[in-house]
Amino acid sequence: MSTAHASPAPHAIVPASQVLRRFRVVFGAVRHHFKQIEKQVGLGGAQVWALSAVRDQPGMGLGDLAKCMDVHQSTASNLVRALVEKDLIRMDKSVKDKRHVHLFITEAAHTLLAQVPGPFEGVLPSALEKLPPATLQRLNQDLTELIALLQADETAAGVPLAQL
Repeated sequence: MSTAHASPAPHAIVPASQVLRRFRVVFGAVRHHFKQIEKQVGLGGAQVWALSAVRDQPGMGLGDLAKCMDVHQSTASNLVRALVEKDLIRMDKSVKDKRHVHLFITEAAHTLLAQVPGPFEGVLPSALEKLPPATLQRLNQDLTELIALLQADETAAGVPLAQL
């Protein structure tokens, strides 16, 4: 039996190198998934996620898409603009307020999404959704501490993983 996957004793000291390897596994899984999508359909993971969100909620607005993907509205707007140029999304102006648009995917987008290996939102968001709340709480606290030590720019939090 391999000890690489065995859990350490509850209070055992885990070397930083072991945690680094875990990060590599996570990033590798994310990168592999997005490469697989791009190879299969020629679109980036964030674009596929946006298409699937619009397919699931036809008529949604840009703000709704940004909220669904947990990204800034300008990021959602850039994604939609690229998808409109590829004739995968249609934007209809609101009858009540011409400043608002409603998004719909085209038939070509339906065909494309049928070819995509899921999950559409990516493997990491999908896996995080399956974790118990207590695990998510611990992970959030620990990552907050790591981010502080890195002195990382937290504006990256609004960028889809597929675009990093």
